[in-house]
Amino acid sequence: MTRIEKTFAALKTANKKALITFVMAGDPDRAASQDILSALPQGGADLIEIGMPFTDPMADGPAIQAAGLRALKNGVGLKHVLSMVQQFRAKNTETPVILMGYFNPVLAYGCSKFVQDAAKSGVDGLIIVDLPPEESDELAPLAKTAGLDFIRLMTPTTNDARLKTVLRDASGFLYYVSITGVTGTKSADVTAVGAHIAQVKKQTSLPVVAGFGIKTPADAKAMSQIADGIVVGSAIVQTIETNQKSQNLKENVFNQISALKQAI
Repeated sequence: MTRIEKTFAALKTANKKALITFVMAGDPDRAASQDILSALPQGGADLIEIGMPFTDPMADGPAIQAAGLRALKNGVGLKHVLSMVQQFRAKNTETPVILMGYFNPVLAYGCSKFVQDAAKSGVDGLIIVDLPPEESDELAPLAKTAGLDFIRLMTPTTNDARLKTVLRDASGFLYYVSITGVTGTKSADVTAVGAHIAQVKKQTSLPVVAGFGIKTPADAKAMSQIADGIVVGSAIVQTIETNQKSQNLKENVFNQISALKQAI
């Protein structure tokens, strides 16, 4: 079993839901970003998504866009992202790490080299937001060969026919984008999302996690009742932005994660 599979299996056995946290690599700076990364599991994160900075993040709202720009100004590229994971793995060999971002930086790095280096660094999975199943032949098979889960996205507009295509080579878990729009903006309709996720789970044994639009412990609690886990990103990134010059940055992020974990 992969680290992702083991984590979801253990949570299911314990009748618990997964808390997946997103942070942008290199935000607000490289050292602070590394410290925050190490604190996420301690606060209660079951899995971690690390954003790969990119200039044109089409699915991201203002908070994550700004975080990506701060990281790019700090000179953070894919080599730095992989180095962060490698440093994280020196102390933590259990928490799954997923890289999330866009295809352009990966293509520039070289797909084969990227998946090999990612696997060596301790990455467990990839979420490439702008790479639909029809366009993923350059990367998805390579990721699978390297032992990386290729995690697919679906939305409230994904019908049954489309879902079959999405699930074709998906692994790890299915990421349900619970709103139509960008990250960190509006909140999801829990009732509608819950009904759709129930239908989705009839067609796959993969865990289904909900993301986008989950900001508060109350949001987390509501969404965790209809999915196998939840993803919180923009709210954490906003905490980092607000506290980027504070000595309590790591502590404030830790407390936020703890509150979200307690809620679910």
